[in-house]
Amino acid sequence: MAEATLASTLTENSSAEPSVRDFLALLKPRVMSLVVFSGAAGLFVAPGSIHPVLAAVAILCIAIGAGASGAINMWYDADIDAAMTRTAKRPIPSGLIDPSTALSFGCVLAAGSVALMGVAVNWAAAAILALTIGFYVFIYTMWLKRSTPQNIVIGGAAGAFPPMIGWAAVTGDIAIGSVTLFLIIFFWTPPHFWALALYKANDYAAAGVPMLPVVAGRNETRKQILIYSLILAPICVLPSLVGVSSFAYGGFAAALGLAFVFMSFQLFRSDDDRHAKRLFGFSILYLFLLFGGLIADHALIAG
Repeated sequence: MAEATLASTLTENSSAEPSVRDFLALLKPRVMSLVVFSGAAGLFVAPGSIHPVLAAVAILCIAIGAGASGAINMWYDADIDAAMTRTAKRPIPSGLIDPSTALSFGCVLAAGSVALMGVAVNWAAAAILALTIGFYVFIYTMWLKRSTPQNIVIGGAAGAFPPMIGWAAVTGDIAIGSVTLFLIIFFWTPPHFWALALYKANDYAAAGVPMLPVVAGRNETRKQILIYSLILAPICVLPSLVGVSSFAYGGFAAALGLAFVFMSFQLFRSDDDRHAKRLFGFSILYLFLLFGGLIADHALIAG
């Protein structure tokens, strides 16, 4: 069904010429903005110093790598995207960009971002960037997404690596501080995406994607969201306990965590899509505020 929808759309729009905007859409700019911000936070709070030009290059490489992952993901998932209302207007299912062009575009960007990171910054950061791209493409997109309801849990590691990349760009290594930043995003990812999946369950079912609400039901999904939220809240305080930030950040993170848990509890008690949409929207703000708080806290300490 999904393949037929995609084939029909590609045939109808085969003469369309892709624009710069279409290629930018392939990079998943909304997702990229969060990846870049978390990567920049890792770079900013890492111990040591880095030349501003090299810092800019590192952030650019993280952005390009994230965009490359998005483009390759859109190539591989074009059939799924065509079957879902949320993604049907993406460049490939819309027939605006040929799948092979999207794949080539993504591969060139992926190789270029890793090479530039290695040559200009350091090879430790380049290695983690390569791991991130490979994990997202091969482990999450090609293996987990269509095979298990735990796709988001395991695959969430791909989105959690950027702060470690930024950290390694400064230090050339991995430390407990960067691991805590990884853990924040890793445990944030399931409740974030499961909240979305609750009110988009019909889309995922139509596309044959075994998201948790489709496979295990809404009640189990709401329970899992609450469980992960209860784990996430104390993890977000960890940076203040390992010397990455001050206890002022710890208090800020604790307050945000309580708000996240409260909204998750509301969703757990009421099977209402309004609560799922509210939690999904807040989860995005939550992560931006957490990493913004880390940056502000570090700037105040350094100042």
